[in-house]
Amino acid sequence: MTTSTEKSSTVILLNNDGMGNAEPELQHKLITAYLTLLNEYDVLPSVICFFTQGVRLVVEGSPVLDLLSSLEKKGVWLIVCHTCLNHYGLQDKLKVGFVGGMGDILEAQWRAEKVITL
Repeated sequence: MTTSTEKSSTVILLNNDGMGNAEPELQHKLITAYLTLLNEYDVLPSVICFFTQGVRLVVEGSPVLDLLSSLEKKGVWLIVCHTCLNHYGLQDKLKVGFVGGMGDILEAQWRAEKVITL
């Protein structure tokens, strides 16, 4: 893996409050490991999109806020679904990223060379 800062035209979609389909503790452990590796190796996607349960990762109380903040400071765009934040009543608890609509998520996907869903 590379150790130089490199940004690809990859979009990552996060639609779970963690990674995979397991109990919440394991999902959080896996997403923490994944985001830690992105930060350590500086293999950066251009955008990470958060929707459905995935919006819980960017709000107050998320175990990965520091990791996401670090990625954002390195230039990764964090797009958070407005409809999903409102649905879960989390619009006032957003800590990282910017609120966008489905159009922003769709545009990120169309511009990407690769789209990864976790």
